[in-house]
Amino acid sequence: MKTIELKIDGYERVASRVDRDYHGLIAIHSTKLGPAVGGTRFWKYENDEAAIKDLLRLARGMTYKNALAGIPFGGGKSIVLRKDITVDREKIFRAHGCFVETFGGSYITAEDVGTNPDDMAIVRRETKHVAGLYGLSGDPSPFTARGVFCAMQAAANHRWGSDELAGRTIALQGCGNVGCHVASLLHKAGARLIVTDVDPAKVDRLVKEFGAVAVAPDEIYGSDAHVFAPCALGGIINDETIPQFKIEVIAGGANNQLLEERHGDELEKRGILYAPDYAANAGGVINGCRELLNWEASQSLAKVDEIYDTVLAIFGTAESEGIPTYKAADHLAERRLQNRER
Repeated sequence: MKTIELKIDGYERVASRVDRDYHGLIAIHSTKLGPAVGGTRFWKYENDEAAIKDLLRLARGMTYKNALAGIPFGGGKSIVLRKDITVDREKIFRAHGCFVETFGGSYITAEDVGTNPDDMAIVRRETKHVAGLYGLSGDPSPFTARGVFCAMQAAANHRWGSDELAGRTIALQGCGNVGCHVASLLHKAGARLIVTDVDPAKVDRLVKEFGAVAVAPDEIYGSDAHVFAPCALGGIINDETIPQFKIEVIAGGANNQLLEERHGDELEKRGILYAPDYAANAGGVINGCRELLNWEASQSLAKVDEIYDTVLAIFGTAESEGIPTYKAADHLAERRLQNRER
């Protein structure tokens, strides 16, 4: 077992641990507002450098997400690198729990892409610094989806003068846990759905349950829709996809949707209203407050619904300061971080 500390400017601690088939990375971006909270991603990357780059972006995003959501936690993230071998999840996630424990409570993990409450129960055998367990806050995806829906309503209000999504067409990328719940909410609201996913079975489910129209993964960007809802992986707003967009609004559950910050500037130039990802998808971490802060379920839901007002405030700040919405979100989060320092 070997742990290597990585010195990276702007981060409180970044470490890597290797133990046989386990290779984990943990980053703490900030604990100014409280212990760093962020899920564990179980994913295969092209190389270690790509994994670290993603880790750092995700950890920073959690700092800003938690600040903007108004909850007393900092930002962190962890990645368990997936390899081309048969996975013994118990051994891997017990090793990950041991790694989390070395942070002494300054980092608290939960599920993320590629992990689930069963994995977190295994992590819990080695550390108490874990959330998202069955019987407690559990699966965060319904709450993440609810927040995305609130963000979409706020964007509709700002762009078209009404919260109503009935009759609007939504191009939904990613039909996993969050995407499926978003689709359900949109269907109930009377929206039309265009959907895609790399897993055809997930697409078929939404077609059957909600009457969605299926398109190939590469076709979703050029869909004739009002809203693009990215609910898969990040970096999908980029030089290749932006020219294809016919939509007026982007609001989804994926993290790090902008490949680079300049792509947020490009959306602004094209008149596409962007609900910054870490504002829209904060419902999951807010739900975790049921475990971490002993909130009632109703308290968590009320806080998730505040995402509507937060997103409207971002749009208002963007207009008053003459800046893109992603910068406006950063400004609001940074003000809350600065106020805590005083």
